[in-house]
Amino acid sequence: MTPPKSTSAPAAASKPGKTAARPAPAPVSSGLNPAVAAPLYRRAARHLAALDADWARHVAAIGPCRHESRPARDPYEALVRAIAYQQLHARAGDAILGRFLALYPNQVFPAPRALLATDPQAQRDCGFSASKLATIRGIAQAALDGVIPGRDEALAMTDEALIERLVALRGVGRWTVEMLLIYTLERVDILPVDDYGVREGYRRLKGLDKAPSPAQMRAIGQAYSPYRTIATWYLWRMPAMPAPAAP
Repeated sequence: MTPPKSTSAPAAASKPGKTAARPAPAPVSSGLNPAVAAPLYRRAARHLAALDADWARHVAAIGPCRHESRPARDPYEALVRAIAYQQLHARAGDAILGRFLALYPNQVFPAPRALLATDPQAQRDCGFSASKLATIRGIAQAALDGVIPGRDEALAMTDEALIERLVALRGVGRWTVEMLLIYTLERVDILPVDDYGVREGYRRLKGLDKAPSPAQMRAIGQAYSPYRTIATWYLWRMPAMPAPAAP
């Protein structure tokens, strides 16, 4: 799945679609190994295609869901990477992150203590703004303080509990945590309603003049549960909506 940039859009009424019967919700930790992912994505595609003719056409046009998660990363690393790519095209984010990782040649990814021990100016020289660097260093400190949970603890937390804990950090918004939930923790029922690409994708799907507001998109997305992550993947792939690479 590839998250576009997040902005707001004006509200618009949307046509209600036929709501299919909901399967049982997925567990908190879904563990999307290939053997689990393929049948789950097929069930999700059938669920979405059953909603209405617009969804049926779109799912048929795009084909099987090929969402790829990054489960090997712990929440600390995932948050740092997400902030590094925030509001940047993929190439720019790749370049900045590459220079940053080059500061730590003996580590796959710098541990929080190593990140904080590094000269901030050397990190700024990688291309980070002062605000982004302050957020990244704050994330490292929060990891040391135990505010950012390890992977096992995060897997045991509900979506909202994790969002509530992490949005208290400077520079970390709900969208950033939702990307963590989708990519690192492999949650299958996340709809990032503040994401411009999601709402614009829905506008295109329904042929609306204006995209729905986040509140409207949240209400609309109830019909996609328990597969809102897969619905997000399909909405990001509406025609004429290029999607930057995932962090």
